[in-house]
Amino acid sequence: MNIFALFEARVREALEALTRSGTLPAGLDLARVVVEPPRDPSHGDLATNAALVLAKEAKANPKALGEALAAELRADPRVVEASVAGPGFINLRLAPEVFHDVVRAALADPQGYGRGHMAGGPVNVEYVSANPTGPMHVGHGRGAVFGDALANLLVAAGRSVTREYYINDAGAQVDVLARSAYLRYREALGEAVGPIPEGLYPGDYLVPVGRTLAERHGRALLGLPEAAWLAPVRDTAIAMMMDMIRADLAAIGIHHDVFFSERTLQDGNGGAVAALLAELRAKGLVYEGRLPPPKGQVPEDWEDREQTLFRTKEFGDDTDRPLLKSDGSYTYFASDIAYHRAKYLAGATELIDVLGADHGGYVKRMQAAVKAVTDGRARLDVKLCQLVRLLRAGEPVKMSKRSGEFVTLREVIDEVGRDAIRFMMLYRKNDATLDFDLAKVVEQSKDNPVFYVQYAHARCRSVQRQAREAFSDTDFADADYLGAADLTLLTDAGEAEMMRLIAQYPRVLEAAAAAHEPHRVAFHLYETASALHSFWNKGKDLPQLRFVNATDLKSTQARLALVETLRGTIASGLAVLGVTAPDEMR
Repeated sequence: MNIFALFEARVREALEALTRSGTLPAGLDLARVVVEPPRDPSHGDLATNAALVLAKEAKANPKALGEALAAELRADPRVVEASVAGPGFINLRLAPEVFHDVVRAALADPQGYGRGHMAGGPVNVEYVSANPTGPMHVGHGRGAVFGDALANLLVAAGRSVTREYYINDAGAQVDVLARSAYLRYREALGEAVGPIPEGLYPGDYLVPVGRTLAERHGRALLGLPEAAWLAPVRDTAIAMMMDMIRADLAAIGIHHDVFFSERTLQDGNGGAVAALLAELRAKGLVYEGRLPPPKGQVPEDWEDREQTLFRTKEFGDDTDRPLLKSDGSYTYFASDIAYHRAKYLAGATELIDVLGADHGGYVKRMQAAVKAVTDGRARLDVKLCQLVRLLRAGEPVKMSKRSGEFVTLREVIDEVGRDAIRFMMLYRKNDATLDFDLAKVVEQSKDNPVFYVQYAHARCRSVQRQAREAFSDTDFADADYLGAADLTLLTDAGEAEMMRLIAQYPRVLEAAAAAHEPHRVAFHLYETASALHSFWNKGKDLPQLRFVNATDLKSTQARLALVETLRGTIASGLAVLGVTAPDEMR
């Protein structure tokens, strides 16, 4: 039950009534009409912008139109008060029975409550896609958690989602990986390799790769020219790096549906990339030309030369983009276009890329390319994840000896656990820098959001255990029994606040999915947990407000119905974030 959807329909009915009466002209565009929570909860339970957004088209005074619409809405017995505020917003206060119906609906369908039926075709969410040249670091972890939670959120909203990882297994960086692994292979055979040369990967994580190569090939690769050993060493190194990355992802609860190899795009006479260029040429979207020098300081590697260019400017980019390098090989952009075209050909009509903040310059060109190669049938949204500053008690954490360059994600998982990482990575918007303090995320206090929310779930379970002890012959786990509770007994402001937050949950999921912003769910969970803890604390001073009253079964039944509904929404929201909902906490 989504009261916002219900009352949006009611507002549209009221607008139709005003049209029939001649107050409004026919044919108004209602696309921008919404029903949402008011900015100030003291103003009511719902607010609509209908009068404000329709006044200009209707050639009406927004406040007068608001008053007319409010009068129509007051006729609804579920509306206690309808008032016009500011330039035409209408605030609605609802009868308690509306929220009682919400609680009963959530009790009747605990798995489905909040879940939506968002329109739209299949979605492809590509996230992580770390180069297979070493272990994942904390920055990778943020994009991994964000992408996974976003995929969960879209599924909860009713979309069909494919979770994809793009393996960058072509290009110079994997050749550097192979040379670094070959050095460890020689070391495994007893050679003293000395300090790792500049330009190679120095981390100890390649030592097992060297040992594996030694076990498989013995001394057969020694003395061979690089051209002979590079490919087999590279293939073994990439495979072992991907095994390590998959294990790290599994440790944080992430599993992909598809691992797509970049190299497959160029297999067989250029493969998908060559086919793409041929298709673009046939459409007249490729030409030979020169680009003006970049604005500002010109990079040293910039060349003023005739080159093969893609007309991305026609599709919203700042400039046309090269598809071939000076040596005739494909640019990264050409491969990326072919890859996104492959996602579309696999059935996705909405593409989401989760990338690091350093890819900001990539957004416009790829959105233009997707628009071009799908004839506008697919849309690309690029979500950029800002940096993570890793701290311990406010001090920067030093780099890892294992990686040689950074703190690995697995080290952080082992220290604080997956729940703390996942929740805290999502408790800030993806495009804002995140300070992740290893000491703070394990504190048991209100200042630690993941503890505060999980503790609320555990506290709900504690209330249920207390109720079973006080009324041993009553089955509080029976949804029908709780659904028959007299909810009119829930009259305290704290109880009303909890019901209000439960009622908001479906809209939070829907809005977060539409905006691709899973942090909204984390924020809502914290607010919900705060309401529960506040009411618990009131019960310490006012025994009549305690969740379990051993001398009053009816009030206990009503509050247990509320507690179970609140617990269910917390568990549902935590599942979207990929965080466990514990029954007990020490």
